[in-house]
Amino acid sequence: MANLKELSKNPERLTGGHRLCAGCGAGIVARQTLIAAGSTPVVITNATGCLEVSTTVFPYTAWKDSFFHSAFENSAATCSGIETAYRSLKAQGKIKDDIRFITFGGDGGTYDIGLQSLSGAMERGHRMLYICYNNEAYMNTGIQRSGATPKGAHTTTAPAGKVRQGKEQNKKDLTQIMIAHDIPYVAQAYVGNWNDFITKVQKALAVDGPSFINILTPCRLGWAYKPEDTMLISRLAVETCVWPSFEVENGVYKINVIPKEKKPVIEFLKLQGRFKHLFRSDNAHILETIQKGVDEKWDLLQRRSAVGCRA
Repeated sequence: MANLKELSKNPERLTGGHRLCAGCGAGIVARQTLIAAGSTPVVITNATGCLEVSTTVFPYTAWKDSFFHSAFENSAATCSGIETAYRSLKAQGKIKDDIRFITFGGDGGTYDIGLQSLSGAMERGHRMLYICYNNEAYMNTGIQRSGATPKGAHTTTAPAGKVRQGKEQNKKDLTQIMIAHDIPYVAQAYVGNWNDFITKVQKALAVDGPSFINILTPCRLGWAYKPEDTMLISRLAVETCVWPSFEVENGVYKINVIPKEKKPVIEFLKLQGRFKHLFRSDNAHILETIQKGVDEKWDLLQRRSAVGCRA
């Protein structure tokens, strides 16, 4: 586990002055990732999205490390190319430092538009960490639904109204897709637990191969909640088992956070404006469907973890 006293000695590598929203989870993810890296030099690639546009407003940058802005669809490909060049230069003796490579992408650039480049980079085995800061919609371009948007959520392209009640489909299970790539390390994390997330980043950076972390990152605009509730909502996602915290290390499942008392899903949903329509009496069946889906996935994950199931 990460040690807070030791971590406090690590330099801040994402500076203040960026233009992320108050209460935004993406800045927390980036900051904690770089604190976890300690003094190890890193190269960052970043898909177009909130994190990128808010931290690199020309001619300024909030990043102290080498930073490369990629388009939505190719951040993983860009990172894999840089990592390949690094290995070549190191083999030639032109680079002496031990460098790590990190890609940040939102769920739009990861679940949907960038899935092909992510899959290719993982399959080729590049030593890189891909972090999906998952806010469950295309927040930077107007809160459109993505493959990560959960069933019943209101977005600008899947609105709640007379015809339908938010997104009708279940969200894509990208973490399981990454596990199916048989890479050394895959994890789910959440913003409200720094120790859990930083420990996972340190593990991911240590493996000799590709790694992937899918971290639930609340968006106070798209999810419609008070900025000060980011941590609360993120923790409720884990306490209701909507978003379990677990890892798959060398193919073996392990649940990292088991709720002392599993709370009903409505505890997570009721604080967010994107789900307010579900609390009408005529939409009770949708809440029941969501609860049933969460229960089934949580039971399956518990069985996989209990027997040390290999992916």
